[in-house]
Amino acid sequence: MNDLLAGLGFALVLEGLLWAAAPQKARRALEEISSFSNGRIQACAVAAVALGVFVVWLARG
Repeated sequence: MNDLLAGLGFALVLEGLLWAAAPQKARRALEEISSFSNGRIQACAVAAVALGVFVVWLARG
């Protein structure tokens, strides 16, 4: 449970850093993503989940 909370906290830090450091670029990225088809967004999300699981697997090995 502690690892889950630490991971969620780390994700929030990374997300916050993006918006704090470059809000205009983050806004442009959201505008770009909004033009993607649902299928493309889902494919990117599945790839991100798979990559995340792989990274955690490597780290926890």
